[in-house]
Amino acid sequence: MASIDDVARHAGVSTATVSRVLNGKNTVSTTTAEKVLAAVNALDYVMSSSASGLASGRTKNIGVVVPELTRWYFTNVVEGIASGLLHHGYDLTVYSLRDGGSARRSVFEQSLLRQRVDAFIAISQELTNDELAKLRALNKPLVGVGGPLPGVHTLSIDDVAVSTEATQHLINLGHTRIAHISGTVEFEADFHLPTNRRSGYEAALTAAGIPIPHDLQAAADFTIPGGYGATQQLLTLGDRRPTAIFVSSDEMAIGSILAIREAGLTVGRDVSVVGIDNYELSDYFGLTTVAQYPQDQGRQAVELLMNVLQPGRPVSTNLITPLTTELLVRSSTGPAPSTDRKTRT
Repeated sequence: MASIDDVARHAGVSTATVSRVLNGKNTVSTTTAEKVLAAVNALDYVMSSSASGLASGRTKNIGVVVPELTRWYFTNVVEGIASGLLHHGYDLTVYSLRDGGSARRSVFEQSLLRQRVDAFIAISQELTNDELAKLRALNKPLVGVGGPLPGVHTLSIDDVAVSTEATQHLINLGHTRIAHISGTVEFEADFHLPTNRRSGYEAALTAAGIPIPHDLQAAADFTIPGGYGATQQLLTLGDRRPTAIFVSSDEMAIGSILAIREAGLTVGRDVSVVGIDNYELSDYFGLTTVAQYPQDQGRQAVELLMNVLQPGRPVSTNLITPLTTELLVRSSTGPAPSTDRKTRT
């Protein structure tokens, strides 16, 4: 297989000149470019990304920083990024921060500094000022997915708005004893997601004139077992038992459905459940949810980077790009039992 050195020798030019021609640079004369292209055709040469980088300074590689790769949302965003990068001829390097503080320090103090990438995507990471400074010092474009970062173009859903919409759906069905299962304190670290989703829940209740029921609020760890345990507690409240539950994630909401069924109750009749995400099993469980589309989020993040990396593409000056969400109504929600109906005019 021919190398870039073979092409350079055949054309009588430097390897840097070959790279300039193959990358479409207009700094090479027409005669020289024709010699290079003739050599490429004669030797049946296929350019590698490393050879391309000799002249362009580009590696055709994007670094992706993600909290972990075992959760549905994160893996789907990464899958969307991979799909988008493949379309543009780019590779990706993934940095998982699952092991906590030491791994995070290693990534930002060593790995990112020595790895040659053209740009970065940070998924659901509220980067510190020091971490942002380290990335900016590399002079590489950065896009965030999942929450605002100072001076960084970020794609994000409005957690308050989607929570309000989910809760309002239950209110519209006549429910007044609406519980909420949010995230535990540890999930406040990045973008205060539990607080924002609880704020949307409380805002919907307040707007409808329904007192906020603090005894109907629980927290879990965004897993199916976590939602199952929190719902079991809510179902022990006797006359105060909720007739509907807004859950901050679909995985926890599936746990809620399992707990309701185990208690001998009918989901959507005795207790309604609504979540957020449109998790891969949500349709199977008939779960009403506010869908976000993580693979689309990943692909959109790639397009934002391409706008910066590829000349002639429009670059947005807005730092926050709102992401699309959609209420999907399924069988897990239904009209409130007659004992819980709020009279409306």
